[in-house]
Amino acid sequence: MIGLSHYLILSGLLFAIGFVGVIRRRNLLMLFFATEIMLNSANIAFAAASYYYHDLTGQMFAFFIIAVAASEVAVGLGLLIVLYKKFGTLDLDDLASMKG
Repeated sequence: MIGLSHYLILSGLLFAIGFVGVIRRRNLLMLFFATEIMLNSANIAFAAASYYYHDLTGQMFAFFIIAVAASEVAVGLGLLIVLYKKFGTLDLDDLASMKG
């Protein structure tokens, strides 16, 4: 039987993968993907805890995180398009030397 600890271990592994992606990536698009993985790992943890404790609070937090992630994607992709059109790259090392 799959218990709460299995879901929390899965959530922790996904969060670790996302954190490594945030630390190691130099491409801005991949950085957004890594943050989405981290947010989804939090969703898994909240939903699993909510199910096992028979409380809907965790699921409400998960819906809130989904809304935040959707707005992050909308604003972030708009900024990525503008940056790519202006500089021709999404590499963070190149974008770090932006001038005026």
